[in-house]
Amino acid sequence: MTNNLLSTTTLNNGVKMPWLGFGVFKVQEGEEVVNSVKTALEVGYRSIDTAAIYRNEEGVGKAIAESNVPREELFVTTKVWNGDQGYESSLAAFETSLNKLGLDYLDLYLIHWPVPSKGLYLETWKALEKLYKDGRVRAIGVSNFNVNHLEDLLANCEIKPMVNQVEYHPVFNQQELHDFCKKNEIQLEAWSPLMQGGLLNDPVLVEIANKYNKSTAQVILRWDIQTGVVTIPKSIKPHRITENADIFDFELTQEDLEQISTLNQNKRQFGDPEVVGRD
Repeated sequence: MTNNLLSTTTLNNGVKMPWLGFGVFKVQEGEEVVNSVKTALEVGYRSIDTAAIYRNEEGVGKAIAESNVPREELFVTTKVWNGDQGYESSLAAFETSLNKLGLDYLDLYLIHWPVPSKGLYLETWKALEKLYKDGRVRAIGVSNFNVNHLEDLLANCEIKPMVNQVEYHPVFNQQELHDFCKKNEIQLEAWSPLMQGGLLNDPVLVEIANKYNKSTAQVILRWDIQTGVVTIPKSIKPHRITENADIFDFELTQEDLEQISTLNQNKRQFGDPEVVGRD
């Protein structure tokens, strides 16, 4: 059983990544993001996930700098945005993000969306490979890549991605993509694991949660980890940040997992990777 907040999965290059991280999507730059990240670090989170487009990298960096957590204990992720794709522009975007974060290196750098209409993700990947080979980032990966995008990348890359961060929750469990990633040693990671709160009153999840005296959010996050998926819930409320981390003292049964799988609708709730970023 994955038994504490410091539990990690090992990526295909040997780097260890926490199973549970703290996401800051839509957390406002300034006091809100600084306080949220500080709270998460105090609770015990060691993985922080941001992105250039979130426009809060400076606040994340400020919180890290003001915390008492040694840099080597942290796992910091950010992402290159669609408008910065391309070889030179991705390298420049990386420097901008690193400067805003106030860090000397990143733990994980991701291509945020494939944007197939622009046809730049292979070029962008070459930039990430250079950053990795230069020791500027410990791991590289992608976000929102479907199987076809990954197949294209794997056929043309020198270094295969270590992570694919995608929409993943009980209503959209992406089984085909999950199986493909497992086969190719690419760690799947869930964004919007709680479907922005849309699943918290689901009767199946409520029943399971009551059985363990847990919240539905805790059941979903535990389901993520038990299905082999890294997860990064977001909240700005201290009690929720704490609650989301309290998922290591129980384990879902196989029956629970099968019940949760019945919720799948193969229905995406958010952006389609084939069209996001299209002009």
